[in-house]
Amino acid sequence: MNIQQATQFVGVDVASAHLDVAVHGQTNVRRYANTREGIAQLLRTIARASVLGLESIGRYHMALAQAAHAAGQHVYVLNPLDARRYAQSLGQRGKTDRTDALMLARYVSREHDQMHQWQPPTASQAELRELIGHRATLVRQRSALAQAGSHNKVLSCLDAPVLKALHKAIERIDAQLLATIEADPISRQAFGYITSVPGLGPVCGSLLVMIFARMHKLSADAVVAFTGLDPRPNDSGNKTGQRRLSKRGWSEIRRLLYAAAMSAARTKTWSRFYHAQRDKGLSTTAALIVLARKLLRVAFSLFKQKSNFNASIAAAKA
Repeated sequence: MNIQQATQFVGVDVASAHLDVAVHGQTNVRRYANTREGIAQLLRTIARASVLGLESIGRYHMALAQAAHAAGQHVYVLNPLDARRYAQSLGQRGKTDRTDALMLARYVSREHDQMHQWQPPTASQAELRELIGHRATLVRQRSALAQAGSHNKVLSCLDAPVLKALHKAIERIDAQLLATIEADPISRQAFGYITSVPGLGPVCGSLLVMIFARMHKLSADAVVAFTGLDPRPNDSGNKTGQRRLSKRGWSEIRRLLYAAAMSAARTKTWSRFYHAQRDKGLSTTAALIVLARKLLRVAFSLFKQKSNFNASIAAAKA
């Protein structure tokens, strides 16, 4: 259905327990429970072929996004940072559930033609996202606990069993990631192409399978921008400012790709490329980010071409 035929532009402020709903052009905001029954009631009250804008809030937005998409609505899942900056550009000084819903309705009404409609993930993609997200939580907890007790031998001994249990849990998630990949022939094939790149291991490979499958029709530049690894210019007049990463999207993507770059920099394939960046005067961190971006582009190219990594071609291009 053509989006120009949309009859309403709807903003939904999502919380774990409730949904605040505003329609562009109206001042009233309605609240529904963030449950199956509440979502069904919400969808009955808005016009058919409406455009819904809702922020990506952990997993709390997923039930509404899936139900609205299944009902034939146009769904846009918005980056919270974009929504916050849009609100600031409007001079919105306070923040409440009501004002956020009204702002999201206005945002999606004005900017929907510049955004990509949300599409539901496959069962395999959803499981990979859930596993990687939970793995990230366990890794953070393990790092925090190890750091907290590192100064004290008694605390380190007390924490050792917990750290061991966290390590085992992470290993089980890694095994489940591989099992999920193996269970889906398309994912398994893509995983082979991606992990043929030196430096990209099973966890990062699983992540990129999930991302690439949802962005296969887009360009490599769009994929880089999605990960937040794209450098943003900061120029004005005759001034050329320092470029910084946009850091949009899920931070775990950048963490895993940076870790992959650290591993890749020690390989024969990518060592020369990494040191070439250092020779340009880049810091270690900056050079690894450039390498992470290179790995991402190469992996996406192999994914689209359905081919394995060729070290000789990569060396020539590097």
